Amino acid sequence: METWWIVAGVAVVVLVLLWLSLQVVQQYQRGVVFRFGRVLEPPREPGLRFIIPLVDRMVKVSMQTVVMPVPAQGSITRDNVTLTVDAVVYYRVLDPIRVLVNVRAYGAAVLQVAQTSMRSVIGRADLDTVLGDRERINAELKAAIDAPTEKPWGVLIERVEVKDVALPDSMKRSMSRQAEAERERRARVIAADGEYQASRRLADAAQAMAATPGALQLRLLQTVVDVAAEKNSTLVMPFPVELLRFFDRVSRPGQATAAEQKGFNGSLATVESSR
Repeated sequence: METWWIVAGVAVVVLVLLWLSLQVVQQYQRGVVFRFGRVLEPPREPGLRFIIPLVDRMVKVSMQTVVMPVPAQGSITRDNVTLTVDAVVYYRVLDPIRVLVNVRAYGAAVLQVAQTSMRSVIGRADLDTVLGDRERINAELKAAIDAPTEKPWGVLIERVEVKDVALPDSMKRSMSRQAEAERERRARVIAADGEYQASRRLADAAQAMAATPGALQLRLLQTVVDVAAEKNSTLVMPFPVELLRFFDRVSRPGQATAAEQKGFNGSLATVESSR
């Protein structure tokens, strides 16, 4: 009876040790084994892995990409404008051994590096660059965060995106006035250009009509048709300019005769007074 209990106890111990020696590493994980506190290389690949119970300890590290939001940070640009900028950092573990050995709580460490790097990069850029050249700011942020994290910590920064840039209300009003003035300037330039092109076209049309007198009559008739189409009760009869010129030529000899007649009468009056 006692032998049976001993055998049963040994079997239970063996089963427990066998259970503790089996470790399952998922596809997105890598297992780092510590034997008496020392790292055993290389890291364990995904699958069913065996370790020595009470001697080895396995720590599983996720190799998935982590999306980490960076809280809004207040910073001053190079042209002394106060901004509030928040961003998103995408990173993943590149070396699971260095992540566990060289840095403690690597997620919090990456967050702190991202915050300080974002203040530094925004401080070196001006307002127009931050608002208009996001790709450059994102590239500088990625390089600034990746430098102290990739080789020493084994963390790869895949991508950094500036999510939002908050401006003070006074700066928003100034930018809106600037944009309104720019739009007004463009509208005036476009209107002036249109007037210039219209004047050139009218000059060309005047030259063409001067070369062909009948074109002016056709244009006058077209004007009559347009006016009659809009208001049927109104009739406009254009007076030909050539007729005015004819009357002008006819009236000039009459004016000259009258002037000569007036001069002759004046000479007669002079003669009579001399007598």
